[in-house]
Amino acid sequence: MNGKIIGLLILIIVAIGLFVPISSTNVQSTNSGSNNNTLENPVAITYGETTFNNNNYKSVVDNYFQSNGQVNLENANKTVITAYDVNKISRDISQRTYNENQILSCAMVDLSKNNDLTVDVDKSTITTVTAEMYKSALSSSGITKGHVIVTSPTTATGESALAGVMKSYETATGTEIPEDLKNAANKEIYTQSEILEDTNASQEDVEKLINQTKEEVAKQNTTDQQTIITIINNVASNNNINLTQNNINNLADSIEKTQSVQDQAAEYKNQISQYANSPQAKSIFDQLMSYVQSFMNGNSININNNVNTK
Repeated sequence: MNGKIIGLLILIIVAIGLFVPISSTNVQSTNSGSNNNTLENPVAITYGETTFNNNNYKSVVDNYFQSNGQVNLENANKTVITAYDVNKISRDISQRTYNENQILSCAMVDLSKNNDLTVDVDKSTITTVTAEMYKSALSSSGITKGHVIVTSPTTATGESALAGVMKSYETATGTEIPEDLKNAANKEIYTQSEILEDTNASQEDVEKLINQTKEEVAKQNTTDQQTIITIINNVASNNNINLTQNNINNLADSIEKTQSVQDQAAEYKNQISQYANSPQAKSIFDQLMSYVQSFMNGNSININNNVNTK
């Protein structure tokens, strides 16, 4: 066997030993509200504190991420989102508060594939918020890349999971999402949940209502509250959805907030795109295999040249 190839195989074995850790202890709490993470990794997991504090729950969630995300969780950056974190958002939006035993939803974000935004939701445990709802809220915040997976060890509405998804993006990229974007996205999720509770509309109907309204508002490029209310009424009527006045006002406020932060959303979208195209977003194995393929192609050419000259 060619001596260079033998040397390369030894290099690969050494590289695997160096870059695959035996275990990971990179778990951070978000109680302080600060992001001290400096290790950029394309895969990040955010556990609800209830799940994280229960070994059985955490095992169920890890197994789900492992089998559905097809990634090595040992290398993932891991954070915990607490009731305190969720309540900072929900208190002003829905007037709901949660205790430390109610934060079950967990999220994983994988930016290594550099594809369009894909959201998978565990329908067996997440009962209210759908994949399309998360995707709509994330897109409004400038997040249009990555594979997002949301699950819970037991049934949960999924309302608080968006905070975890966004925390995973911050952890993966090392870049904080502006507070205005977070608030607008979470307002959208909570408003959709409220409409589902108050009406007989299906999840698909509410998805249509939100998406069609946002499209029309964007087309008219307006943040005028009355104009948005008119658009909501027209879209709701076309889809046979009977909204309460409170639903209409909250939805108009949500979409107005989303529309007003589009400049910030575009900026964050650019940051996500830059990270997704960076070397950090490629796994060490992708880089290693690319190198091996390049080496082998070059070695093959050298062998052929040697054969041709003999």
